[in-house]
This record gives sequence, structure tokens and C-alpha cells, in this order.
Amino acid sequence: MTETVYIKCNRSVISMSPDIYFSDIASLSCKNPRITAGLKSLKVHHFKEEEPERCVISALRLVELIESKYPEVTVEIIGESDVLIEWKKKATKGWIQKILVVCVCVICFCGTAFTIMSYHNDVSINTLFSIIYRNVMGREPDGFTLLEVTYSIGLAVGITVFFNHAGPKMLTKDPTPIEVSLKIYEEDVDRSIIELAERARWEIEDAASDHKQEKRRKKS
Repeated sequence: MTETVYIKCNRSVISMSPDIYFSDIASLSCKNPRITAGLKSLKVHHFKEEEPERCVISALRLVELIESKYPEVTVEIIGESDVLIEWKKKATKGWIQKILVVCVCVICFCGTAFTIMSYHNDVSINTLFSIIYRNVMGREPDGFTLLEVTYSIGLAVGITVFFNHAGPKMLTKDPTPIEVSLKIYEEDVDRSIIELAERARWEIEDAASDHKQEKRRKKS
């Protein structure tokens, strides 16, 4: 009987090894355990030192590899049509990673503080607090008041709730706005790289086709 293999490709994969196997880039399911084990250990790509550290493998290429090894199977694709593979030659050292995290935290803190101060300056929040205090208390404020204190506390609480983090702990299981934005950004980058790779592949195929036609004209 003909066996059916279902493959679900990932959109993007990061590998620390130059050898890319089927199990690294896709999940598969088949009733025959022999076919499943054989496909998981099937090598689909090998990065060379002189090659770029990124490549795009089409799901149709995976189907060709499967059918060449197991001609009797039927392949069903239920995942992505293309897989973006990135080879990281060297892992970032621990102390370098910590320095980068500290630098990013300092930049984010200073940038956020500057943004908040610029907004307060644009809306003249000190003048607004003075007007509110004068209308409520019936006299001019003398230095800092309860409005500034409660506003500062509310601002800190609002930022904590919005970013869903209190130190290393998350307040809820929902993804934070930063995680959502980063996910959207990664999907856009992956999609752009895959489209550029497809365009380059078409240009190479068109150039090869034109070259063949030119050789035929010369022979004729």
C-alpha cells in the first residue's frame, strides 16, 4: 500500500551546525516508523564556508528528496511553502551577551525617559497641574504637590501593566506588546528574504533560459 507522509515546514530556522537535516526544518508524520526515522535523518542542505549564511529551501525541494528516497510514498504539505534557514557559525559568548543586554537596557531607559520628558514639555504638564491645584484648593501650589506624586506612581504602574512585566516575572501569560511587535517584524523580514530569494532564482532561471536560446540561434 502507498504510504502518506505529512510534512509541516517551519517559516524560519536557526542552526548552529552547517549540516541541515529534515528534522531541523520540518515536522513529519507517517504511519510507517521506518519511513519516519529515515526521513528525520535525511540531510537536506550543507552550508559551505564560502556560501552565504542564509538560504531558502522550497517545500517542493523537500518533496523531491522524499520521493527520491521513498518513491512509493505520497507527500502532503500542510505547512509553509518555503523555509528560511540561517546558519550561525559562532555562538555569542556569555559575557558579551550580558554586555549587549545592559547596553540595550540603558538605551531603552534613556530613550523612554527622554520621550516622556518631551511629551510633558509639549503639553506643559506643570502648568496643567498648577491650574488643577488652584481650581481645587483655591490657592497657588507651593512646590511639589500630591498631583505630581500620584501621577508619577500611576505612570510607573501603567508602564508595568502595559509591558506585562514586573522585573523578571510576567503579570499574565499574554505576550507583551514588544514581543508581538518583534514577532511581526521577524515575519516581515523572513517574508522579504524569501521573496528576494524567489526573485533571484527566477532571474537566474530566466538568464539561463535566454542563454540557451541564444546558443540555439547561433547553431541554427
